[in-house]
Amino acid sequence: MDLKRICVFCGSSPGVKLEYAAAAKALGRELVRRKTGLVYGGGRVGLMYEIARVVHENGGEVIGVIPRGMVERELAYSDLPDLRIVASMHERKAMMAGLADGFIALPGGLGTIEEFFEVLTWAQLGMHYKPCGFLNTAGYFDKLLEFLDHAEAEAFIQPEHRAMVLVEKEPASLLDNFDAYVPPDADMARWALDLTNG
Repeated sequence: MDLKRICVFCGSSPGVKLEYAAAAKALGRELVRRKTGLVYGGGRVGLMYEIARVVHENGGEVIGVIPRGMVERELAYSDLPDLRIVASMHERKAMMAGLADGFIALPGGLGTIEEFFEVLTWAQLGMHYKPCGFLNTAGYFDKLLEFLDHAEAEAFIQPEHRAMVLVEKEPASLLDNFDAYVPPDADMARWALDLTNG
């Protein structure tokens, strides 16, 4: 796939383990090395700031998208040459999705998980064909991945949709998988039948 920009969802907190910030920085360096731009939530806090700062300071493209309310609370990375201020979280998510060719979740909280699963759901429904994956630093997403396996076993997630979730521990491996990603066929008729029978 032609990956001009990757959208990264991640925590506004650094978390308790030093590995989380190290992974954010490593992903930033790998994006720069591949000349792949970063789209992210525009903040200057937590893991969001770690990855954006690395890409920005090493000459990579960074597009930050942030709601006006967060700018007013002085949470924006104002040094970015391309910081887009929007009216709402809905507008923020739509713009980030439109700018990106793939989506990666780093460790984060409710917002990170919600944003990732929204774009993954859009992919499941055939609304886009972009790769979605977790950078599973220090096993952070292990229990969430166990839940997805459970949901598949209970027939709430189809195997081909479960397989859409790419997972790696290292940035280079994850981005290699993104490059090779082939989306499943979006057979909406069968999907509708599955919903009816469910």
